[in-house]
Amino acid sequence: MKKARTALGFLLAAPLGAALPLPAAATGYYLVSTYDVEGQASIDFKYWNADYKRSASVSSPELGLGYGVTSRWYTELSAVWIRMHGKSERLASVEWQNDYMLTQGQYPFDLALHTTVGRSDWNPHGYSMEIGPVLQTEVWRTQFNFNAFLQRDYRTGQPEQTQLVYQWQVKQRWKSWLQPGIQGFGEVGKWNDWLPEKRRSHRIGPALFGSREMGAGQELKYEAAWLIGRNSTRTAKSFAMRVQYVFD
Repeated sequence: MKKARTALGFLLAAPLGAALPLPAAATGYYLVSTYDVEGQASIDFKYWNADYKRSASVSSPELGLGYGVTSRWYTELSAVWIRMHGKSERLASVEWQNDYMLTQGQYPFDLALHTTVGRSDWNPHGYSMEIGPVLQTEVWRTQFNFNAFLQRDYRTGQPEQTQLVYQWQVKQRWKSWLQPGIQGFGEVGKWNDWLPEKRRSHRIGPALFGSREMGAGQELKYEAAWLIGRNSTRTAKSFAMRVQYVFD
């Protein structure tokens, strides 16, 4: 499989209260995929917003610093802010993500193990965990991704359950600066006892990707998606974007 640079997604694990339901994690807005980026550092900016009915809205910027420790291991530390209903932003969580490649081209697909541990600002004693497989393959110039993650919050003072979420993507590698695709995200409830269909959340929409060389060992990557569907059972229209500056 042709090597490329990392395109990761990260948790937004802090619960946001009953005012507006949200997906359990920001991996509901950014696809996780993993490649050999040994020796490369990155500055990673992400942003998503969701607009609900009756003018309800929520948005979240995120800033991360990443590094390819080895040809198999990528790590990133990020801070996540949240803004509810037009109010001022506040720090929501700090998260540490690690992705480890289990295969590197010896099979028709690539497989990696994704993990993220988060500590929320609202609860200094609680933390969150996300873990699961990352799958990717290519057919000519078309890339296919599918991921399934288990998520769980700990020490929150509420009943703790392990939730199952998924994400998928199809992307056409047309030009390096413009690659159209489609993405889908969803949450189905408890991993071994799914919610009724009407209470599950699924989102789908078009996406654009691209990159531009910025000099020796430097690259600017972007992606953006417009998603329509349900966030935690509520209908919403969501926009997500990511800009990543990669350098040696």
